[in-house]
Amino acid sequence: MKQKVLIYRCENYEPASIAAIVKEGMQELGVTPRGKILLKPNCVIAHEVFPHAYTRAEFIDGVIRALKERAGDGIEEILVGERSGITVPTRFSYKNAGYEEVLSRNHAKPCYFDEEKQISVKLSNPYRLRDSMFIPKPVTQCDCFINLPKFKAHPWTRLTLSLKNLIGIQDDRHRLVDHNSFLEHKIADLQETIQTDFIAVDAIVAGQKMMLTPTPFPMGAIIMGINPCAVDTICSHMVNVDPNTIVHLRLAAERGFGPIDMELIDIGGDLPLREVQDRNRGFEFCMEHIDSYFKDTGNLSCTVGTFPESHSADYCWGGCPGALQEAIHIFKMYYPDVLQRMRKVRYVVGQVEGPLDLAPDERVIFAGDCTRWEGTLDGKHVKIEGKYRSTKEVDENRTPSNDMLLKIFGSLLECYANTSSRYIHAKGCPVSVAAHVNYLSSIGRIPNVNFDPRNLIPINVAYWNMRFHRFMNRFL
Repeated sequence: MKQKVLIYRCENYEPASIAAIVKEGMQELGVTPRGKILLKPNCVIAHEVFPHAYTRAEFIDGVIRALKERAGDGIEEILVGERSGITVPTRFSYKNAGYEEVLSRNHAKPCYFDEEKQISVKLSNPYRLRDSMFIPKPVTQCDCFINLPKFKAHPWTRLTLSLKNLIGIQDDRHRLVDHNSFLEHKIADLQETIQTDFIAVDAIVAGQKMMLTPTPFPMGAIIMGINPCAVDTICSHMVNVDPNTIVHLRLAAERGFGPIDMELIDIGGDLPLREVQDRNRGFEFCMEHIDSYFKDTGNLSCTVGTFPESHSADYCWGGCPGALQEAIHIFKMYYPDVLQRMRKVRYVVGQVEGPLDLAPDERVIFAGDCTRWEGTLDGKHVKIEGKYRSTKEVDENRTPSNDMLLKIFGSLLECYANTSSRYIHAKGCPVSVAAHVNYLSSIGRIPNVNFDPRNLIPINVAYWNMRFHRFMNRFL
């Protein structure tokens, strides 16, 4: 049976227009929301310096209006749930995204996944990476799951759409598990944890290159469907990308979660695919190795070695290298000339052989548990021993804290303790974007954006609110 995907024109964020389009899409797809409805946007980060990283509030406003008109009295509750990225409290992102006003106006409730109980869900797909995954309790209790991704490029997975949007249902403790060369396998695993009832992709203004700091691309479209593989396949074609090159999409299709073959998908709506493809030929991606990406761009240089997993021995797309790119782009949003103003830093990742040939004033960040190097620095013998653990060796039931304040002060204290050293070994698999910000700030002697006056008070208010409500939810 063919899956249907709809592409509709929508040039601006006017909630009434969005509502009319989404309602028409629901009708054509035969979607009638009922009971406890959970909307999952992409709100990885929202802030005045990150204006294009998230599903817009006006889009959510339009979707809620549409589902109310479509469902009538069949709605018991409407929740909008997400876990923001880089350990930032979701409350902070919701406020900056304008979600709070929209939800209040529409009598919907925010659901902050970083505050909810986490439930272990058993997996049974024969190709699964793990036997179970942790997801928030409200996800397991909803009657209707509506996926509202932002159409964005991604430096690790090429595109982030409806399949990858499920990364945001995991809390901090479990989000970074397998967020390395197995990231795309993890995304495929997540598809078994929840059945999607409706998808509407915010592609009115899409995001190019990065996922936290994307550059805007006016795409003027809303894409709708029921099956995430079918929707992501059409979205890939919209930007002239072969869906088979989107690894998590190919894996999800191979595991039976939906089609990737255009012969198995019907396209509807009022915006022809060919017209969209012609319009989107200038859409930019960023799938470039960091040793090339940062070559001759300033005071950051990278040495990339080999990696432990045979399926991705030449590069770790889901881990530390991409986190470095995102961290630098975060700095660029505050300090556009950061690569010129920072001190000289050599970034080393993977198993590297031979001398590093450092400049006299160049310091080194050895990044990640898989990094190994042995040689001489300042006349002293240095041996960096990796502590990489395979997927089977990592127990998702025993995950360390990924708390925001612990991450900030832990990495800063580590840098302080190594002030006189030529190098530091940043441990983790992966070393997160947030940790990269702290290491780069300290080693590169650049202002730490975590202490920017625009962030300091509101993010700490959100953090302590999050901690309080997380504590209270333990007893519910």
